[in-house]
This record gives sequence, C-alpha cells and structure tokens, in this order.
Amino acid sequence: MSVVELTEVLHDDLSAKTWRAYRDALYGFVLRRVDDPAAAEDIVQDVLVKAYTQRGTLKAPSKLRPWLFQITRNTVADYYRSQKRLEAIPAELALESRGEEEERAVQELSQCLLPLLETLPEPYRRALKLTDVDRLKQREVATRLGLSLSGAKSRVQRARAMLRDALLNCCSVELDRRGHAMDYEPAAGCDRGQSR
Repeated sequence: MSVVELTEVLHDDLSAKTWRAYRDALYGFVLRRVDDPAAAEDIVQDVLVKAYTQRGTLKAPSKLRPWLFQITRNTVADYYRSQKRLEAIPAELALESRGEEEERAVQELSQCLLPLLETLPEPYRRALKLTDVDRLKQREVATRLGLSLSGAKSRVQRARAMLRDALLNCCSVELDRRGHAMDYEPAAGCDRGQSR
C-alpha cells in the first residue's frame, strides 16, 4: 500500500505530503533501532499496513503521530523477536517511557482498581494486596496466609481474574493486542471506581 492510498483511507484531511513526512520520520526512527536499511523499509511498510488495518482504533486524529509511533515500536520489537538471534531488543524500546496521556490514563485506571479490590472476597483480596500492593514475594505471601506456594500462586491468579472481571464489568476498557489497557471509560451507573 502506498502512502497516498493510506492517506485516502485513514484521514482524508491529511495530504500525501504529510503522510510522506510521517513515513520519513518513521523510517528514521526504525533505522536508528535496526541499522539495516532494507529491514527498516520492510518494517515501515508493515507499520503502514497495520495502521490501515487498525485505523478504526484511532479515536482522535490529533493522536495520529503517537499512535503511529506506538505501532512502530511494537513492530520493531516484533522484528527482533522474529530474528531468533542472541541480539537483545534495544533498551530504549523495551524501556521507552509512556506518553503523558497514556501515563495519565494508567494512573486514573489504577485509582479505579483500589475500590474494586475491596469488593473481592477477603481471602482473595488479602492475597492480592500482599502481592501487588505490598509487593511481597509469593513465597512470603504463602507463609503469611498459611498456604503452600502453589496454593498462594493459585489464589493470587484467581484474585487477579476476579479483579479483571470486576473492572471489565464496571468500565469499558480498550486493550491492545497483548492485553494491556490502552484506554477506558467508566460504564454508565458504575460508581465503584469513581473517587468520592
């Protein structure tokens, strides 16, 4: 798919010149991380195809640039995973910081989880608090709760599943392809995650 075709299907208000500028910026971004011009070109083509196929997930045209670069980071990481070399994914890709809006959304969503955590049955709530809030190792959680290590792990997994279900019942959550929350909107009538 050419840049001009992508322009037409994504947003008619962006010119082909604008898309070429995006394409050039993406190519430079990828080339700094891959150091192989042919591979960089292939990755950018993959990004453009993904942008086309995922165009329905872009909620606001003003977020086009960060959205494209997020797709690009993920595609570069996929490239390194597929190489099956001993080469590690570049540190700046693995540890790149979130954008301000994404960080704010994560913080807001985290605030919703604490009230939802309180709705879990006590044994599950306690196990999850010890592991995810207090940051104890699961072996220590098992000792505190008088469980075997496998019992503690199982309880924490069940608690996480319960919390996830409670969150999805209370909020409309948009997940990326790896299951990570990208955006959310509280469901009508659900006030458990709202600050009081």
